Amino acid sequence: MSLNRTEVARTGVELTANLERAGISREQVLEDLSFSERRLKETLRVGPAADPADVWLLRDYLDRAIRERGDVPQAWTVLTDQARLRATHWFALREAPTARRAS
Repeated sequence: MSLNRTEVARTGVELTANLERAGISREQVLEDLSFSERRLKETLRVGPAADPADVWLLRDYLDRAIRERGDVPQAWTVLTDQARLRATHWFALREAPTARRAS
């Protein structure tokens, strides 16, 4: 599964928008997903060095965090549930952890 330039750009915008909507700090994302700052930055922009499994992991993590707070994520136009089924054939997708909330 490869994305064209438009899909990459759209996915990056959706990931960033949903990070904001989730109300989770970047530091919390780094801790929960065991990402470095560089890895998160590359994943958020769906850059050439981004691991597709990381993109899905971040998508699922944000999606879950938003839904758990009773909100609805910005629509995923590329990383849809149907696309997930296809992606499982190409990538070793991991289950996203639950976002821990600051006390």
